[in-house]
Amino acid sequence: MADNCECTGDTKRAENDPGYRRALWLVVALNLGFGVMEVGGGLIAQSQALLADSLDFIGDGTITLIGLLALGWAATARAKVAFAQGLFLLTLGIGVIGVAIWRAMTATAPEADLMGGIGLAALAINVTAALILSQYREGDANVRAVWLFSRNDALANVAVIVAAGLVAWTGKAWPDLAVAAIIAALFLHSAFAILRSARTELRELRHAA
Repeated sequence: MADNCECTGDTKRAENDPGYRRALWLVVALNLGFGVMEVGGGLIAQSQALLADSLDFIGDGTITLIGLLALGWAATARAKVAFAQGLFLLTLGIGVIGVAIWRAMTATAPEADLMGGIGLAALAINVTAALILSQYREGDANVRAVWLFSRNDALANVAVIVAAGLVAWTGKAWPDLAVAAIIAALFLHSAFAILRSARTELRELRHAA
């Protein structure tokens, strides 16, 4: 998904635009605020998919905040931050897969109605964040990382809503666990794309120096 993300945009436009900074602060507030609420909802609903999504919200808010602070840093430092963001996303994906495997051994069907309702609310938050950042999706690895996080969240929430419908229909836990695994795979895909881009930028900067 990140492989065709039009990664040759005008970095300076995004880095120096005050609107980009305002957009990032708004996205940080949306992600961290809703992420904390979704943790509680995931525990109440006993939904692994919601818990995975809540971790994604909190992780994205934290990483976006780092991306915001990195806007004024040197190009090499920014590329290193993007590399760290990729490693974070990779770790998050592996962790979600591990917990999903553990839960598969003792899982019970989550509360489908609550799961679906929270999924819809999360989708609204993520679509808002994605729209806010859509005009800034082109640029260096750090700029693209922030955009990919918000876009992935919106895609993951659609999967959560579908899983809630399947849980209600089947009365089984497997749709919830399957979506948690899909969210983890989404993390891993974007993590590798961000790491590859950051590595390329670091190599080019070293050669230029």
